[in-house]
Amino acid sequence: MDPLMTGLPDLSEWPPELSLTVLKNLNATDLCLAACVWTELARDEVLWHSLSCSQWGYASIYLKPKMDNFSYHKMYLQLDEGTVTFNADSQMGMEYFLGHKLVDNTPKEIAKFFHLAKPLDKRQMRLYLNKRPEVLDQLINLQNFENQFLPNALRRLFSVLEAPTKRDHYLHLMVDKFSQRFCNCNPGLGLNADMIYVLCFSLIMLSVDLSSPHIKNKMSKREFIRNVRRAVHRVDDELYGHLYDDIYLK
Repeated sequence: MDPLMTGLPDLSEWPPELSLTVLKNLNATDLCLAACVWTELARDEVLWHSLSCSQWGYASIYLKPKMDNFSYHKMYLQLDEGTVTFNADSQMGMEYFLGHKLVDNTPKEIAKFFHLAKPLDKRQMRLYLNKRPEVLDQLINLQNFENQFLPNALRRLFSVLEAPTKRDHYLHLMVDKFSQRFCNCNPGLGLNADMIYVLCFSLIMLSVDLSSPHIKNKMSKREFIRNVRRAVHRVDDELYGHLYDDIYLK
């Protein structure tokens, strides 16, 4: 295709750094199409390196020494194939990532990969983390909940990690590790991890109670404060009232 016939600028006539700046805005599909016209430009390794980092913010292979024949284009294709496999079957997908040495087989490296990988399916990630609690622990420790109101921190957690649809072992494990991390991020609150754990489940149950159309008699603010006070064994009605209001209003 002749760029002049389409009315498009001919990037091959531009300064290379300017052409690459334009091509950096393309996704993988468009970049492959651009390669049909500007072959050398669209196959530039800098572009594929940048594109890889934009989709998978971290992978162990990024930090490893590169051989002379190393190709970022090939690395991108492997990361993409591994992602497609992972999104269908998390166990097989992780075996692909590990087998192609894209990710090192340590809880910390896998957690860092999950933390910044945009295309990974959250449901498949949850299924994998359910079998690898040590990875879940590392992943939650990567989150920063400093100076966040507890309900907002919980919402952030569930935006990063898909919550199970029922109250099972994985949910308890997730909330337990979150409670520890939240306390570490906010040491001045005067609440320990056990208290945060109880408050988290109180908020989850309150949210279900207020949002479910099948529950006619909704929990009142007074009932919530009374129940939490009994469970936490600490009188802080102002805090419990603010927690209720946050869930009720949102």
